[in-house]
Amino acid sequence: MDLKTQKSVDQLSINTIRTLSMDVVQAANSGHPGTPMALAPVVYCLWQRLLRYDPEDPIWPNRDRFVLSVGHASMLLYSMVHLTGVKSVDPDYEVLGEPSVTLEDIKNFRQLDSKCPGHPEYRWTAGVETTTDPLGQGVATSVGMAIAGEWMASYFNRPGFEMFDYDVYTLCGDGDLMEGISGEAASLAGHLELSNLCWIYDNNRITIEGNTSLAFSEDVATRFIGWNVTRVGDANDLEMLERAFQVFKNTYDRPTLIVMDSHIAYGAPSKQDTSGAHGEPLGEDEIRETKRVYGWPEDAKFLVPEEVVTNFRDDMGKRGHDLREVWMVKLEDYRRQYPELAVRPGIGRREGRLRPGRRGRRGAGGPVAGDRQRGAPMPRRLRAAHGRRDKSPRGKHAFVGDLRATEQGVPRERHPRRRHRARFGGAGFHAWLEEVCRIGRADHRHEDLRGFGAAEGAAREVRLYPPGCGARGDGAALQGREERMRRWRP
Repeated sequence: MDLKTQKSVDQLSINTIRTLSMDVVQAANSGHPGTPMALAPVVYCLWQRLLRYDPEDPIWPNRDRFVLSVGHASMLLYSMVHLTGVKSVDPDYEVLGEPSVTLEDIKNFRQLDSKCPGHPEYRWTAGVETTTDPLGQGVATSVGMAIAGEWMASYFNRPGFEMFDYDVYTLCGDGDLMEGISGEAASLAGHLELSNLCWIYDNNRITIEGNTSLAFSEDVATRFIGWNVTRVGDANDLEMLERAFQVFKNTYDRPTLIVMDSHIAYGAPSKQDTSGAHGEPLGEDEIRETKRVYGWPEDAKFLVPEEVVTNFRDDMGKRGHDLREVWMVKLEDYRRQYPELAVRPGIGRREGRLRPGRRGRRGAGGPVAGDRQRGAPMPRRLRAAHGRRDKSPRGKHAFVGDLRATEQGVPRERHPRRRHRARFGGAGFHAWLEEVCRIGRADHRHEDLRGFGAAEGAAREVRLYPPGCGARGDGAALQGREERMRRWRP
């Protein structure tokens, strides 16, 4: 396909997302058409050119996660699920052969028992990674997903076997970033340097009440300390969008925020850049005129050209299928070399794939391997941690990193509070988190009356950014990270 034809197909696909969203909201007489019209190019570029996702198996573990934190723009996600042919998944996590969202489902948008409710709901519609309704919920959840990805990488990955290295993309808006929870989530993500997390901020400057200047005037980008912040000045520029996503892919030591300048209800003659496109249908006359701007048949309803379906199948579908097949072959080799990891409770065997296990599930043979019981030994991944044993009279078991005291039956609650430098080695994120929690608990004890200053001193000594924490972090980047932390801390 030559460049001119490809650009034509790209634009046809983008306008299909836009017109579907307009028609569906109008038919339901309820919903938010403006944001899908504005961000159709953004989602198209991400899904079609970069997202590691196989519509034939929407739950394979190493897929990239796409979180629609702007849940009111749900037609943006439903359109993509329908056009890419994402398959249904039943409550037992079995992939079915039928489409998750059919055109008939889309026509029943926001109706009782519809598979396309007003806001996306997890486990109700395959292709939805998490429920997003209250503002800020999606961005906060995406930080947890990114943490989970880093933890799984540190736990399961072995030399030659990067079983987990997925990324998390989150589409958020002004409403999300006005909520306090988004600031807290962003602070944690920056602190943990979650390089597998990318927030895409739709900076359209419109809320349902009117312009954001009515209640919001801060420069959002300056809030993201510890993040890589970049900007795309036109949400319709596919080349600049792809370049911004590549910047994220090439950033290994911090999360990324892409500030996306867009026009809500792009192309609508009288409702573009107005709150009238935020929470209500455009109206039949406005839709007809907007379709004329797009070069779309004015009276066509729910039109999906065959070229668009073929476009998604040949690009995103084929790429995702090939990536999953390579991963599945690697999984079989992984099972042969590391059988003890392939049956841990975080991984279950089901049709040859890794899947989430159930904590504490019991079978005929007793607890599943690795189930944590009170007073039981720590998981094997922490036994390799290398630390410095505390030699003080306060107790021979007061140490971090080397957790043999726990394995010898000493309850963790008895470990005395000590100041020391933790050297975690390859233990990774879990050992780091254990130590941060320990310092937090110690700070609230008052037996030595040293107060907050001592706890802060201990926190300064702890190596908060251990090697092996991230799936993509190399030695040089991690060393530079620690040097920066020493420089930042008082």
